[in-house]
Amino acid sequence: MTDTVQAEVTMSFLVSEELTFRIPVELAFTGADPYAIRLTFDLPGDAPVTWTFGRELLLDGLSGPAGAGDVRIEPVSPERLGDVFISLRVGHDTALFRAGAAPLVAFLDRTDRVVPMGEEEVCDTLDTALDRILTEAQQTG
Repeated sequence: MTDTVQAEVTMSFLVSEELTFRIPVELAFTGADPYAIRLTFDLPGDAPVTWTFGRELLLDGLSGPAGAGDVRIEPVSPERLGDVFISLRVGHDTALFRAGAAPLVAFLDRTDRVVPMGEEEVCDTLDTALDRILTEAQQTG
């Protein structure tokens, strides 16, 4: 089993009420960084843009408003699982996407097979590095 999950999802990019166009968006997850989802989109004429946010934020946003910072996710209709809005903000600029919930749920299901939600662990190399720093500090102190 691979520890990387990728999916291409077609989303609507809502430029304004009058202008919307569909673009492919890549979602990526790796077991080495089990808390994060990477969302990459490529608008014509621009370099690809990648946003990283919490996997739990995506899960929470499927059923209700989630996110208080630069990434916000919420269902279009709270009465039923259908589409979700994904809002990405930088300063005063906001990119708003609309995506079907079904491919997002399928993607999250695949990530859960790699690292189940709630069973994420801190990277072993971080624990090793902290142990080494604390041991050196005790030896020199």
